Amino acid sequence: MPQFTTSDGIAVHYSDEGRGKPLLCLAGLTRDGRDFDFVAPHITDRRLIRLDYRGRGQSAWAPPETYIVPVEARDAVELLDHLELPRAAVLGTSRGGLIAMMLAATAKDRLAGVALNDIGPEIAQAGLDVIKAYLGIRPAQKTIRAVAARRAEVMTGFRDVPETRWLEEAERLFVETAEGLELTYDPALREAVLGQGAQPAPGLWPLFDALKGLPLCALRGENSDLLSRETFAEMQRRRPDMIAAEIPGRGHIPFLDEPEALDALRRWLRMLDG
Repeated sequence: MPQFTTSDGIAVHYSDEGRGKPLLCLAGLTRDGRDFDFVAPHITDRRLIRLDYRGRGQSAWAPPETYIVPVEARDAVELLDHLELPRAAVLGTSRGGLIAMMLAATAKDRLAGVALNDIGPEIAQAGLDVIKAYLGIRPAQKTIRAVAARRAEVMTGFRDVPETRWLEEAERLFVETAEGLELTYDPALREAVLGQGAQPAPGLWPLFDALKGLPLCALRGENSDLLSRETFAEMQRRRPDMIAAEIPGRGHIPFLDEPEALDALRRWLRMLDG
């Protein structure tokens, strides 16, 4: 199992596959490297590196006070150091995009470019309320299949999602046991995040502006409750050169294998090569 030990002694898991220029994939808040399973088959000309944050997936649990964006950004840099990579492009989904912006402000020389999946420098309260409702809490459903059926009902921002996709999602979010479903992350993440008011840091626009000069792509789910239309528009105003795409029939977060998402990501990847 590929892993490295962080500077504060946490065993962190990652995967490293493919050939080409490195693309570091950073997942959502409670998720892990499997967050990118749906897009990975479409990115065949890159070295795809996926990080399980501390306390998530196959990485070791850590002191809850370290479940914060600056520490997770430091872990990402230490992974690049471990792999002896001077630079990498970053594809960041939700929390991963916040980490990418933090890296732009603190370690910009390690970035070749950034793609943000349904995240920006302002986080809408409606989305935060959804996060607070589930974070660190085991679901009432007892099976993966029951969770998938429930997600099909409650994920109202999503259209035309086959039942098989919700099942695949559920398989990546929970572990089925004889006692019910277990989380794939440290439940203490709830206290760590809510202790910050669920906001990773105040005043994130300077972090977004730190992306200046880097090839940039941003995706927004048409019905996202976390990235508002107003914030997305302001991101485009500040970065008119940014590749921007709204993904129809998707809320938070797009799966990344939608045609519109793939088109934008491929254009961004070509920009990196240019």
